[in-house]
Amino acid sequence: MTDPKRTAENVPLPGGDFRLFTTRLAYQLMMSCGLLENPVTGGTSPNPDNARMLLDDLRMLAEKTRGNLEEDEEQQLSKVLSDLTPVVEKLTQGEAGTDPQA
Repeated sequence: MTDPKRTAENVPLPGGDFRLFTTRLAYQLMMSCGLLENPVTGGTSPNPDNARMLLDDLRMLAEKTRGNLEEDEEQQLSKVLSDLTPVVEKLTQGEAGTDPQA
């Protein structure tokens, strides 16, 4: 009996890990800030509304899980928020057209 060839279609996606979940949200947020290239479009295009929504989601997640996270999970979430909040604030203060990394 031969094993079927492993392809993206037959390999289960990871899930159920809090750090992986917050990392995925952080990557989406960085793409929305124009910090990372969108793998679908191949470009970087800031989307202030989407960035604000994702930041609000991460803040809500931090608030709702306060006291219920492992230390490393809480540290990761706090780091994401402290690193990306100023970027989103700059992006959503009408500074469109400027480099969010500057």
